[in-house]
Amino acid sequence: MNDLHENQVLLLNLLDEHIDTPLTIRQIQEILNFSSSSMVAHHIQKLEQKGYLKRNPHNPRDYQIFINPERPIVYLNLYGHAQCGKNGSILDGNPIDKIPIASRLLKFPANQGFIVTAKGNSMEPLIKEGDLVIAHKKNEASNGDNIVCVYGEKVIIKTFFKQNDTITLSSLNSKSHSPIIIVDDYFKIEGVVKNVIKYS
Repeated sequence: MNDLHENQVLLLNLLDEHIDTPLTIRQIQEILNFSSSSMVAHHIQKLEQKGYLKRNPHNPRDYQIFINPERPIVYLNLYGHAQCGKNGSILDGNPIDKIPIASRLLKFPANQGFIVTAKGNSMEPLIKEGDLVIAHKKNEASNGDNIVCVYGEKVIIKTFFKQNDTITLSSLNSKSHSPIIIVDDYFKIEGVVKNVIKYS
């Protein structure tokens, strides 16, 4: 932490102590006796830039602390095509390449991420054929999440919905693709889609 200002060290320790019960900017200001809330925001931004802190852009109080910050560029494993539709390949743990990604684009630790190349048109306009899809490795998802999953022996990208015990996998391009109702075939969520790098 030699690259941190003393106020940033205090702030990082405070955020770490309260990670389960996040504080507001005003509370942080009062506890650390900072002169203004903008000073808190400034040091939070610096912690993010230096790789010690990652915040959920949709919920700033949802964050992760990194005592050993990640490098500015990290490498994520690239697996085979994930079909946005039918007949995808299997994520078998054998990456075909490693892709350099700016760590600031990831709102989760790099070792929890992977990339697949999209194939098909069922997730247009969000995901088109050839796009690189960055996913956060997870085996669970919330309704409305776009996921990379294995269904039967196919790897597909779909929108996840669960009501009671019924799981439905929907396409954004619903005019051309009908929803899939999960029945007896093998189903496993591999990850939740977080970023899309456009092919063109």
